[in-house]
Amino acid sequence: MKLPVFKLERFFAKYEFKTKHLLSSSDCESLSIRELINLFPEEQHPEIYSNLHGVWLGYTESSGSPELKKEIASLYQSISADDLHVFAGAEEAIFVLMNALLGPTDHVVVQWPCYQSLHDICRSIGCDVTVWKADADNAWQLDNADLRAAIRPNTKLIVLNTPHNPTGYLMPADQFREVVQIASEARVTLLSDEVYRLLEYYPADRLPAACDVYDGAVSLGVMSKAFGLAGLRIGWVATKNRELLEQMAAFKDYTSICNSAPSEFLATLALRVRHKIIERNMGIIRRNLQLLDSFFARHKDLFEWHRPKVGAIAFPKLRIEVDSEAFCEDLVKRSGVLLLPSTCYSYDVGGVHRHFRLGFGRASMPESLQQLEAYIADQHLARLSAPG
Repeated sequence: MKLPVFKLERFFAKYEFKTKHLLSSSDCESLSIRELINLFPEEQHPEIYSNLHGVWLGYTESSGSPELKKEIASLYQSISADDLHVFAGAEEAIFVLMNALLGPTDHVVVQWPCYQSLHDICRSIGCDVTVWKADADNAWQLDNADLRAAIRPNTKLIVLNTPHNPTGYLMPADQFREVVQIASEARVTLLSDEVYRLLEYYPADRLPAACDVYDGAVSLGVMSKAFGLAGLRIGWVATKNRELLEQMAAFKDYTSICNSAPSEFLATLALRVRHKIIERNMGIIRRNLQLLDSFFARHKDLFEWHRPKVGAIAFPKLRIEVDSEAFCEDLVKRSGVLLLPSTCYSYDVGGVHRHFRLGFGRASMPESLQQLEAYIADQHLARLSAPG
C-alpha cells in the first residue's frame, strides 16, 4: 500500500496554526476541559471532579470503554454497546474499515466530491473506484439511477456522506431509503459518513442512522464535528455486522491498539450533556449563516452561494475567472484569512477549480468574514481576475 499526499491536511499543515482568521474549519466551536466540566454543577455532580483526577493512564479496552460505548449507543435507535467500536478519530475508523473489508479485486462506489480518505484508501488497496457525482448546478443533488448503474457483481462497498462534507447537502429521506434498498438488494456494505448528523437546521429533516435501518450498514461518527471536540481524537463505527466488527478489531491491533483514557473519559462526559453542546453550536451556526446570507447577497457578482441544509461548512463558487487555489493563497497571505480551495478535494468542473470550502461553526467567524470583506473592498480579488 502506498497512499498519495493528503492534499487537504497538507494545506492545513501549511497554514492552520500560523493564520489568525480560520474561515475554512470543518468543526464547531470547541470547549476547554474546564468549560466541559462546568456543564456539570459541582454540587450536583461531585463525583465527576474526583473521577477526572482518578482517570487511570494505563491501557484501555480496545473497542472502547463500556461507559463511552453506552453513551454512543444512545445516539442510535437499535444499536447496543456490542455493535460499536471506538477509534482514534473518524480517520482511523475509515482506514481500518476499508483495510478489513476490501481487497484488490473489489469495486467501490463513492459519493463525489468527498473527503480524500473516502476514495484514496480503497484505491491504495487496489480497488476499482467509481465516483457517484453530485450535480453542482442543482444544489449538489445526486441521481440514484447513477448509483444503480454503477453497481457491479464485484461491488463490495458504497460510500455515502450525508450530511455532506464539503457542501452541506442533506439527502431527502425518500432518496436515502432508496440508497439503502439498492445496497441491500446488491448485498453491499454501506459506509454512511454521518459525522455532521445532529446539526440539521430543521430537526424534522434528520435522516435515520444507516445502521438503524440496514444490517449491512456501517455508520461513522466522531466527537470532532457536531460536538467541536476534535482534540479528543475519538471516533467510532456502529454496525450490526458483528463479523466485520471483529475484522476491524483485529486490524486495529496494527494501528492504535486502544484509545486514550482521558479522551474516552471526557468524550463520555460530553455525550452526557450533548444537548447543551449541540444547542450552543447550533446557535453559533444560525447566527453565522445569517451573516453569510447577507455577505453573499452583497457579492452575488463574485460568488455563487448554495445555502447548506445542515452542518457548519459550505462550498461556494467563484463566478469570476479566478482559480480557487490562487484566490485562497492570495487571501491568506494578504489578509490572514484561511479558506480551503477545491484543489484539496481534487474537485474541478471541466478542469477548472472555482469552489472553496467555508466553515462557519466557530464563534470567531464574524471577524474572519469582516477581513474577507475588507480584502474584496481593497480590490484584491478583482486584480486576480484582471487580464494579464
